[in-house]
Amino acid sequence: MGVPGLERGLFWVVVVAAWWMISHSAIVFADETASSKVSSAVPDAATSLQQEPDAANPSPTAKWQYNGFLDVGYLLDFNHPANHLFRERSTTFKVDELDLNMALAGVKKLASENSRWGMELAVQAGKDSENFGFSATAPHVSGSDWLRHFGLADVSYLAPVGKGLTLQAGLFNSFIGYDSLYAKDNFAYTRPWGGDYTPYLMFGVNTRYSFSKKITVTAFVINDYDHLADPNSVPSFGGQFAYLLTEHVTFKETLLYGPHQSNTALEFWRFFSDTITEWKRDRLTIAFEYQVGTEKLGTPGNPRALWVSAQLPFHKIVHGPWSVTARPEVAWDRNGRWTGSVQLIKAATGTLEYKLSYRKTTTITRLEYRLDDSRGKGGGFFRGAEVSPGVIALTPTQHLLIFGLIFGFDSQ
Repeated sequence: MGVPGLERGLFWVVVVAAWWMISHSAIVFADETASSKVSSAVPDAATSLQQEPDAANPSPTAKWQYNGFLDVGYLLDFNHPANHLFRERSTTFKVDELDLNMALAGVKKLASENSRWGMELAVQAGKDSENFGFSATAPHVSGSDWLRHFGLADVSYLAPVGKGLTLQAGLFNSFIGYDSLYAKDNFAYTRPWGGDYTPYLMFGVNTRYSFSKKITVTAFVINDYDHLADPNSVPSFGGQFAYLLTEHVTFKETLLYGPHQSNTALEFWRFFSDTITEWKRDRLTIAFEYQVGTEKLGTPGNPRALWVSAQLPFHKIVHGPWSVTARPEVAWDRNGRWTGSVQLIKAATGTLEYKLSYRKTTTITRLEYRLDDSRGKGGGFFRGAEVSPGVIALTPTQHLLIFGLIFGFDSQ
């Protein structure tokens, strides 16, 4: 895709930058105490690349942070499709081969009362950067071949209003979804269907205000549901309400409203809701996510498209660096508007993880089993050799055995 050599060039930029930060950290952080090197065995509920500034306890000085990681994976598909594709996926979509799924290097500065301007910049390459951010039913935005290599590119400002009003503009992490684009920030190596068909990133502006330690409200305006899609020139609007019910339970409701087709009349706008409840203790995390999206289509008969998905991940730290995850999920694309095919998908994923932290580096090894079942017109997964030139048979069930290795550095 794109300009010849661009993918290879950006890949080596990311690799060299990540190598430099990792090797440089051995000198910069060599004298730090052991207690400062302990990191959590549980990833953040959203993503570690975007953190909300703590206006109540600002950092004494402005602090620049650097991070980078390499993510290599092998997905053994027992259907052994000739095209090596996990059908209708935007992440970990290659099977029966060893792939660099993601390489990233980033820098950020968090906004605080002592230094009110912040920024984030991350560049990326790898298989997972090739297909995310696009739509199955809308054209690509101009320049998407190189824009997809940006993981973050935003500036922020902490305004001196009340407890602190944060303004952010650019390319930032999505407010929709429980899972990150990056496997290192999730409990499982592969993403759920609800993750791959909702935004991982958003391009636009947002404002966030914490009324208390328990309640945070966000409003945002973005270019489109998929930030690399270009169905029209009308923005989409949304908001999020986050509430800490108890010390261990968090509730988030995110709504999005805007057009995702060429006809931008109000009756054809898409409405999307993402509801997440998470219960989290020291060693156990249980979450439930429910998504529903709908829009009237500007096609003959004006049918109403519907997307529904849900997941229920369980994550348990067994002992030390060992943890396990179980994630049942379901997704229904009634009209094929999200995935491109009319289908009901049921999936179950089980993950065994070993996570080792040393100084400012983290190595994550994951062994995962995944079962997917797709039923409906146009549903199914690729199987075996070509039955005719360019055509591979479909089967409703797919079994995957997955090995993932992630090595990262973070100066924080």
